[in-house]
Amino acid sequence: MDSTLTNSREATESRPLPPGWTSYTSPDGLTYYVNGCSKETTWRRPSSPAEAPQRPLARHNSSTYATGCHSGAKTGQRAETTTVALRKLTINKRPPGAVSPAKRQIKEVKETKTTINCVTFPLPGEGPEQQLLKPNEWSYCDYFWTDRKDPQGTTSVAGFEVLLQKQLKGKQMQKEMAEFVHERIKIEEEYAKNLSKLSLSTLAAQEEGTLGEAWTQLKKSLHDEAEVHLKFSNKLHSEVEKPLLTFRGDNFKKDLKKYDHHIADLRKQLASRYASVEKARKALADRQKDLEVKTQQLEIKLSNKTEEDIKKARRKSTQAGDDLMRCVDLYNQTQSKWFEEMVTTSMELEKLEVDRIEWIQQHLRQYTTLRHETDMFNQSTVEPVDQLLQTVDPGKDRELWVKENKTGEVRPVDMDI
Repeated sequence: MDSTLTNSREATESRPLPPGWTSYTSPDGLTYYVNGCSKETTWRRPSSPAEAPQRPLARHNSSTYATGCHSGAKTGQRAETTTVALRKLTINKRPPGAVSPAKRQIKEVKETKTTINCVTFPLPGEGPEQQLLKPNEWSYCDYFWTDRKDPQGTTSVAGFEVLLQKQLKGKQMQKEMAEFVHERIKIEEEYAKNLSKLSLSTLAAQEEGTLGEAWTQLKKSLHDEAEVHLKFSNKLHSEVEKPLLTFRGDNFKKDLKKYDHHIADLRKQLASRYASVEKARKALADRQKDLEVKTQQLEIKLSNKTEEDIKKARRKSTQAGDDLMRCVDLYNQTQSKWFEEMVTTSMELEKLEVDRIEWIQQHLRQYTTLRHETDMFNQSTVEPVDQLLQTVDPGKDRELWVKENKTGEVRPVDMDI
Protein backbone atom coordinates (compact mmCIF):
# COMPACT_ATOMS: atom_id res chain seq x y z
CA MET A 1 0.00 0.00 0.00
CA ASP A 2 2.73 2.48 1.03
CA SER A 3 4.84 1.42 -1.95
CA THR A 4 1.92 2.03 -4.29
CA LEU A 5 1.36 5.54 -2.89
CA THR A 6 5.07 6.31 -3.16
CA ASN A 7 5.25 5.17 -6.74
CA SER A 8 2.13 7.17 -7.57
CA ARG A 9 3.59 10.33 -5.97
CA GLU A 10 6.91 9.90 -7.77
CA ALA A 11 5.11 9.43 -11.06
CA THR A 12 3.12 12.59 -10.47
CA GLU A 13 6.21 14.63 -9.58
CA SER A 14 8.11 13.34 -12.61
CA ARG A 15 5.47 14.61 -15.04
CA PRO A 16 6.24 17.97 -16.68
CA LEU A 17 4.52 21.01 -15.22
CA PRO A 18 1.77 22.64 -17.26
CA PRO A 19 2.84 25.66 -19.36
CA GLY A 20 3.51 28.77 -17.28
CA TRP A 21 4.09 26.92 -14.01
CA THR A 22 7.44 26.90 -12.13
CA SER A 23 8.39 25.08 -8.91
CA TYR A 24 10.24 26.76 -6.02
CA THR A 25 11.51 25.67 -2.62
CA SER A 26 10.55 27.68 0.47
CA PRO A 27 13.13 28.52 3.22
CA ASP A 28 11.91 25.52 5.22
CA GLY A 29 12.38 23.08 2.32
CA LEU A 30 8.77 22.79 1.14
CA THR A 31 7.98 22.93 -2.57
CA TYR A 32 5.41 25.37 -3.95
CA TYR A 33 4.39 26.39 -7.47
CA VAL A 34 3.91 29.72 -9.20
CA ASN A 35 2.10 30.52 -12.44
CA GLY A 36 4.16 33.25 -14.14
CA CYS A 37 1.18 34.50 -16.17
CA SER A 38 -1.66 34.51 -13.65
CA LYS A 39 0.63 34.98 -10.62
CA GLU A 40 -1.29 32.14 -8.95
CA THR A 41 0.60 30.21 -6.25
CA THR A 42 -0.16 26.79 -4.77
CA TRP A 43 1.27 24.11 -2.51
CA ARG A 44 -0.21 21.33 -4.72
CA ARG A 45 1.62 20.35 -7.89
CA PRO A 46 -0.56 21.30 -10.88
CA SER A 47 -1.12 18.47 -13.33
CA SER A 48 -3.29 19.86 -16.10
CA PRO A 49 -5.12 23.05 -17.07
CA ALA A 50 -8.43 21.33 -16.41
CA GLU A 51 -7.59 20.50 -12.83
CA ALA A 52 -9.65 22.10 -10.07
CA PRO A 53 -8.34 25.42 -8.69
CA GLN A 54 -5.09 24.97 -6.84
CA ARG A 55 -4.57 25.87 -3.20
CA PRO A 56 -2.69 29.11 -3.47
CA LEU A 57 0.02 30.64 -1.45
CA ALA A 58 -0.40 34.23 -0.35
CA ARG A 59 0.91 36.96 -2.63
CA HIS A 60 3.30 39.21 -0.90
CA ASN A 61 4.79 42.66 -0.63
CA SER A 62 8.08 43.26 1.17
CA SER A 63 8.59 45.90 3.82
CA THR A 64 11.76 46.63 5.72
CA TYR A 65 11.61 45.98 9.43
CA ALA A 66 14.18 46.98 12.02
CA THR A 67 16.21 49.03 9.57
CA GLY A 68 18.73 51.76 10.31
CA CYS A 69 20.05 50.08 13.44
CA HIS A 70 23.68 51.00 14.00
CA SER A 71 26.27 50.01 16.56
CA GLY A 72 30.02 50.27 17.07
CA ALA A 73 32.07 47.30 15.93
CA LYS A 74 34.39 47.58 18.91
CA THR A 75 31.71 46.47 21.36
CA GLY A 76 30.85 43.42 19.25
CA GLN A 77 27.31 44.61 18.67
CA ARG A 78 26.00 44.10 15.14
CA ALA A 79 23.27 45.78 13.21
CA GLU A 80 21.88 45.20 9.76
CA THR A 81 18.76 45.48 7.64
CA THR A 82 16.28 42.72 8.43
CA THR A 83 13.45 42.14 5.95
CA VAL A 84 10.09 40.70 6.90
CA ALA A 85 7.93 39.52 4.01
CA LEU A 86 4.32 40.50 4.70
CA ARG A 87 1.88 38.75 2.44
CA LYS A 88 -1.71 39.55 1.62
CA LEU A 89 -3.86 36.44 1.79
CA THR A 90 -5.95 36.08 -1.35
CA ILE A 91 -7.21 32.47 -1.02
CA ASN A 92 -7.05 30.63 2.24
CA LYS A 93 -6.97 26.95 1.23
CA ARG A 94 -3.89 25.25 2.59
CA PRO A 95 -3.11 21.63 3.44
CA PRO A 96 -3.97 20.79 7.06
CA GLY A 97 -1.13 21.90 9.29
CA ALA A 98 0.70 23.68 6.48
CA VAL A 99 2.32 27.03 7.25
CA SER A 100 2.90 29.64 4.56
CA PRO A 101 6.46 30.85 3.81
CA ALA A 102 5.38 34.29 5.02
CA LYS A 103 4.42 32.92 8.39
CA ARG A 104 7.57 30.85 8.63
CA GLN A 105 9.73 33.85 7.71
CA ILE A 106 8.10 35.95 10.43
CA LYS A 107 8.87 33.17 12.90
CA GLU A 108 12.49 33.04 11.75
CA VAL A 109 12.91 36.80 12.24
CA LYS A 110 11.48 36.59 15.74
CA GLU A 111 14.06 33.95 16.57
CA THR A 112 17.01 35.98 15.31
CA LYS A 113 16.40 39.40 16.83
CA THR A 114 16.89 41.10 20.15
CA THR A 115 15.44 44.34 21.48
CA ILE A 116 17.72 47.01 22.98
CA ASN A 117 16.56 50.51 23.86
CA CYS A 118 13.19 49.53 22.39
CA VAL A 119 14.97 49.01 19.05
CA THR A 120 15.17 45.69 17.22
CA PHE A 121 18.65 44.40 16.38
CA PRO A 122 19.66 41.11 14.75
CA LEU A 123 21.47 38.74 17.04
CA PRO A 124 25.29 38.71 16.78
CA GLY A 125 26.51 36.58 13.91
CA GLU A 126 23.25 36.75 11.96
CA GLY A 127 24.55 39.04 9.26
CA PRO A 128 27.42 41.18 8.00
CA GLU A 129 28.71 43.84 10.30
CA GLN A 130 27.68 47.39 9.45
CA GLN A 131 30.53 49.72 8.59
CA LEU A 132 31.37 52.55 10.97
CA LEU A 133 30.20 55.98 9.91
CA LYS A 134 33.58 57.52 10.76
CA PRO A 135 36.19 54.73 10.73
CA ASN A 136 39.38 55.15 12.79
CA GLU A 137 38.06 58.30 14.49
CA TRP A 138 36.35 56.85 17.57
CA SER A 139 33.49 59.20 16.85
CA TYR A 140 30.52 59.45 19.20
CA CYS A 141 28.14 58.61 16.34
CA ASP A 142 29.46 55.02 16.16
CA TYR A 143 29.68 53.80 19.76
CA PHE A 144 26.64 54.86 21.82
CA TRP A 145 23.70 52.95 20.40
CA THR A 146 23.09 50.49 23.22
CA ASP A 147 22.70 50.67 26.99
CA ARG A 148 25.58 50.63 29.44
CA LYS A 149 25.10 48.66 32.64
CA ASP A 150 26.72 49.52 35.92
CA PRO A 151 29.32 47.09 37.35
CA GLN A 152 26.62 45.35 39.40
CA GLY A 153 24.43 44.96 36.33
CA THR A 154 21.35 46.17 38.19
CA THR A 155 20.69 49.38 36.27
CA SER A 156 21.55 50.64 32.84
CA VAL A 157 22.00 53.99 31.14
CA ALA A 158 21.13 54.67 27.52
CA GLY A 159 24.10 55.40 25.28
CA PHE A 160 22.79 58.87 24.44
CA GLU A 161 22.47 59.58 28.16
CA VAL A 162 26.16 58.72 28.54
CA LEU A 163 26.96 61.44 25.99
CA LEU A 164 24.84 63.97 27.87
CA GLN A 165 26.54 63.10 31.15
CA LYS A 166 29.89 63.66 29.45
CA GLN A 167 28.80 67.18 28.52
CA LEU A 168 27.57 67.92 32.04
CA LYS A 169 30.79 66.58 33.52
CA GLY A 170 32.77 68.81 31.15
CA LYS A 171 30.73 71.79 32.33
CA GLN A 172 31.51 70.90 35.95
CA MET A 173 35.24 70.48 35.22
CA GLN A 174 35.29 73.87 33.55
CA LYS A 175 33.65 75.43 36.62
CA GLU A 176 36.16 73.78 38.94
CA MET A 177 39.07 75.05 36.83
CA ALA A 178 37.67 78.56 37.14
CA GLU A 179 37.51 78.09 40.92
CA PHE A 180 41.12 76.95 40.92
CA VAL A 181 42.22 80.06 39.01
CA HIS A 182 40.19 82.18 41.43
CA GLU A 183 42.12 80.72 44.35
CA ARG A 184 45.35 81.48 42.48
CA ILE A 185 44.19 85.07 42.06
CA LYS A 186 43.53 85.38 45.79
CA ILE A 187 47.05 84.15 46.53
CA GLU A 188 48.50 86.69 44.09
CA GLU A 189 46.48 89.51 45.60
CA GLU A 190 47.48 88.59 49.13
CA TYR A 191 51.09 88.21 48.05
CA ALA A 192 51.06 91.65 46.38
CA LYS A 193 49.55 93.18 49.49
CA ASN A 194 52.23 91.69 51.75
CA LEU A 195 55.05 92.73 49.41
CA SER A 196 53.78 96.31 49.32
CA LYS A 197 53.51 96.38 53.11
CA LEU A 198 57.01 94.96 53.55
CA SER A 199 58.47 97.54 51.16
CA LEU A 200 57.46 100.29 53.66
CA SER A 201 59.31 98.65 56.55
CA THR A 202 61.79 100.86 58.46
CA LEU A 203 64.05 97.97 59.24
CA ALA A 204 67.69 98.80 58.41
CA ALA A 205 66.57 102.19 57.12
CA GLN A 206 69.67 103.86 58.67
CA GLU A 207 72.13 101.85 56.59
CA GLU A 208 74.53 104.30 54.86
CA GLY A 209 76.82 104.51 51.87
CA THR A 210 76.70 102.34 48.77
CA LEU A 211 75.30 99.44 50.79
CA GLY A 212 72.52 101.71 52.06
CA GLU A 213 71.67 102.70 48.49
CA ALA A 214 71.44 99.01 47.47
CA TRP A 215 69.29 98.26 50.53
CA THR A 216 66.91 101.09 49.70
CA GLN A 217 66.60 99.85 46.10
CA LEU A 218 65.90 96.32 47.34
CA LYS A 219 62.97 97.58 49.43
CA LYS A 220 61.68 99.61 46.50
CA SER A 221 61.83 96.48 44.28
CA LEU A 222 59.35 94.84 46.63
CA HIS A 223 56.87 97.61 45.89
CA ASP A 224 57.46 97.22 42.15
CA GLU A 225 57.10 93.46 42.43
CA ALA A 226 53.84 93.91 44.31
CA GLU A 227 52.52 95.94 41.38
CA VAL A 228 53.55 93.20 38.97
CA HIS A 229 51.68 90.51 40.93
CA LEU A 230 48.63 92.74 41.27
CA LYS A 231 48.51 93.21 37.51
CA PHE A 232 49.00 89.45 37.08
CA SER A 233 46.02 88.73 39.31
CA ASN A 234 43.85 91.25 37.42
CA LYS A 235 44.75 89.69 34.07
CA LEU A 236 44.09 86.20 35.43
CA HIS A 237 40.60 87.33 36.34
CA SER A 238 39.77 89.00 33.03
CA GLU A 239 41.62 86.69 30.63
CA VAL A 240 41.33 83.28 32.28
CA GLU A 241 38.82 83.03 35.14
CA LYS A 242 36.00 85.06 33.59
CA PRO A 243 36.10 83.30 30.18
CA LEU A 244 35.99 79.91 31.91
CA LEU A 245 32.96 81.00 33.93
CA THR A 246 31.04 82.59 31.08
CA PHE A 247 31.72 79.92 28.42
CA ARG A 248 28.39 78.09 28.00
CA GLY A 249 26.26 79.66 30.65
CA ASP A 250 22.96 78.48 32.07
CA ASN A 251 21.39 78.08 28.62
CA PHE A 252 23.77 75.22 27.91
CA LYS A 253 21.98 72.90 30.35
CA LYS A 254 18.64 73.91 28.84
CA ASP A 255 19.94 73.00 25.40
CA LEU A 256 21.05 69.60 26.66
CA LYS A 257 17.58 69.02 28.09
CA LYS A 258 16.09 69.77 24.69
CA TYR A 259 18.39 67.19 23.12
CA ASP A 260 17.45 64.69 25.82
CA HIS A 261 13.69 65.24 25.49
CA HIS A 262 13.82 65.05 21.71
CA ILE A 263 15.68 61.73 21.59
CA ALA A 264 13.57 60.37 24.48
CA ASP A 265 10.35 61.24 22.62
CA LEU A 266 11.62 59.46 19.52
CA ARG A 267 12.44 56.39 21.61
CA LYS A 268 8.94 56.41 23.09
CA GLN A 269 7.45 56.65 19.62
CA LEU A 270 9.69 53.81 18.52
CA ALA A 271 8.57 51.66 21.44
CA SER A 272 4.94 52.41 20.64
CA ARG A 273 5.40 51.57 16.96
CA TYR A 274 7.19 48.36 17.89
CA ALA A 275 4.31 47.35 20.19
CA SER A 276 1.88 48.04 17.36
CA VAL A 277 3.91 45.80 15.03
CA GLU A 278 3.89 42.96 17.53
CA LYS A 279 0.15 43.38 18.12
CA ALA A 280 -0.54 43.39 14.39
CA ARG A 281 1.74 40.39 13.93
CA LYS A 282 -0.22 38.43 16.53
CA ALA A 283 -3.51 39.48 14.97
CA LEU A 284 -2.33 38.24 11.57
CA ALA A 285 -1.25 34.92 13.06
CA ASP A 286 -4.67 34.53 14.72
CA ARG A 287 -6.49 35.30 11.48
CA GLN A 288 -4.30 32.86 9.57
CA LYS A 289 -5.02 30.17 12.13
CA ASP A 290 -8.75 30.85 11.93
CA LEU A 291 -8.54 30.67 8.15
CA GLU A 292 -6.76 27.31 8.29
CA VAL A 293 -9.35 25.90 10.69
CA LYS A 294 -12.22 26.91 8.40
CA THR A 295 -10.34 25.54 5.41
CA GLN A 296 -10.05 22.17 7.14
CA GLN A 297 -13.77 22.28 7.90
CA LEU A 298 -14.44 22.88 4.22
CA GLU A 299 -12.37 19.84 3.27
CA ILE A 300 -14.32 17.69 5.67
CA LYS A 301 -17.81 18.93 4.88
CA LEU A 302 -18.91 21.35 2.20
CA SER A 303 -21.73 23.76 3.03
CA ASN A 304 -22.83 27.25 2.04
CA LYS A 305 -22.28 28.42 5.60
CA THR A 306 -18.68 27.19 5.63
CA GLU A 307 -17.97 28.81 2.27
CA GLU A 308 -19.30 32.13 3.60
CA ASP A 309 -17.24 31.77 6.79
CA ILE A 310 -14.12 31.17 4.71
CA LYS A 311 -14.77 34.30 2.67
CA LYS A 312 -15.10 36.37 5.84
CA ALA A 313 -12.01 34.76 7.35
CA ARG A 314 -10.09 35.44 4.15
CA ARG A 315 -11.09 39.11 4.18
CA LYS A 316 -10.09 39.44 7.83
CA SER A 317 -6.76 37.71 7.20
CA THR A 318 -6.04 40.00 4.25
CA GLN A 319 -6.97 43.04 6.33
CA ALA A 320 -4.71 41.83 9.16
CA GLY A 321 -1.84 41.52 6.69
CA ASP A 322 -2.46 45.06 5.45
CA ASP A 323 -2.57 46.33 9.03
CA LEU A 324 0.75 44.65 9.79
CA MET A 325 2.36 46.23 6.73
CA ARG A 326 1.09 49.65 7.76
CA CYS A 327 2.45 49.18 11.28
CA VAL A 328 5.82 48.07 9.94
CA ASP A 329 5.96 51.08 7.61
CA LEU A 330 5.24 53.44 10.52
CA TYR A 331 7.83 51.66 12.64
CA ASN A 332 10.45 51.98 9.92
CA GLN A 333 9.69 55.66 9.41
CA THR A 334 10.04 56.35 13.12
CA GLN A 335 13.19 54.28 13.39
CA SER A 336 14.74 56.05 10.41
CA LYS A 337 14.04 59.40 12.02
CA TRP A 338 15.48 58.17 15.34
CA PHE A 339 18.58 56.91 13.56
CA GLU A 340 19.15 60.22 11.78
CA GLU A 341 18.60 62.24 14.94
CA MET A 342 20.97 60.02 16.93
CA VAL A 343 23.74 60.46 14.36
CA THR A 344 23.20 64.21 13.96
CA THR A 345 22.87 64.97 17.65
CA SER A 346 25.79 62.78 18.74
CA MET A 347 28.04 64.54 16.23
CA GLU A 348 26.85 67.92 17.54
CA LEU A 349 27.73 66.82 21.08
CA GLU A 350 31.11 65.66 19.83
CA LYS A 351 31.76 69.09 18.32
CA LEU A 352 30.71 70.77 21.56
CA GLU A 353 33.25 68.67 23.45
CA VAL A 354 36.01 69.55 20.98
CA ASP A 355 35.12 73.25 21.32
CA ARG A 356 35.20 72.99 25.11
CA ILE A 357 38.65 71.40 25.18
CA GLU A 358 40.08 73.88 22.69
CA TRP A 359 38.58 76.80 24.63
CA ILE A 360 40.08 75.67 27.91
CA GLN A 361 43.41 74.91 26.26
CA GLN A 362 43.50 78.42 24.82
CA HIS A 363 42.92 80.11 28.18
CA LEU A 364 45.24 77.86 30.16
CA ARG A 365 47.95 78.72 27.67
CA GLN A 366 47.14 82.35 28.38
CA TYR A 367 47.70 81.57 32.05
CA THR A 368 51.21 80.28 31.34
CA THR A 369 51.95 83.28 29.11
CA LEU A 370 50.94 85.68 31.89
CA ARG A 371 53.00 83.69 34.35
CA HIS A 372 56.12 83.98 32.16
CA GLU A 373 55.49 87.70 31.78
CA THR A 374 55.24 88.04 35.57
CA ASP A 375 58.60 86.33 36.00
CA MET A 376 60.08 88.65 33.38
CA PHE A 377 58.73 91.78 35.08
CA ASN A 378 59.85 90.52 38.48
CA GLN A 379 63.34 90.05 37.07
CA SER A 380 63.29 93.64 35.80
CA THR A 381 62.52 94.90 39.32
CA VAL A 382 65.53 93.01 40.70
CA GLU A 383 68.00 94.15 38.06
CA PRO A 384 68.59 97.62 39.64
CA VAL A 385 69.27 95.89 42.96
CA ASP A 386 71.87 93.65 41.28
CA GLN A 387 73.54 96.64 39.68
CA LEU A 388 73.81 98.57 42.99
CA LEU A 389 75.05 95.48 44.83
CA GLN A 390 77.85 95.18 42.31
CA THR A 391 78.95 98.76 43.07
CA VAL A 392 79.05 98.33 46.83
CA ASP A 393 82.55 99.37 47.92
CA PRO A 394 83.59 98.91 51.54
CA GLY A 395 86.50 101.34 51.07
CA LYS A 396 84.27 104.07 49.69
CA ASP A 397 81.70 103.48 52.38
CA ARG A 398 84.46 103.81 54.99
CA GLU A 399 85.63 107.04 53.40
CA LEU A 400 82.15 108.54 53.37
CA TRP A 401 81.47 107.50 56.89
CA VAL A 402 84.78 108.86 58.17
CA LYS A 403 84.23 112.19 56.47
CA GLU A 404 80.86 112.56 58.11
CA ASN A 405 81.79 111.28 61.56
CA LYS A 406 85.47 112.03 62.12
CA THR A 407 86.44 113.83 65.35
CA GLY A 408 89.95 114.91 64.36
CA GLU A 409 92.93 113.79 62.35
CA VAL A 410 95.97 112.06 63.75
CA ARG A 411 98.83 114.61 64.25
CA PRO A 412 102.54 113.91 65.30
CA VAL A 413 103.48 115.15 68.80
CA ASP A 414 106.80 117.08 69.15
CA MET A 415 108.87 116.20 72.22
CA ASP A 416 111.36 118.68 73.81
CA ILE A 417 114.62 117.20 74.91
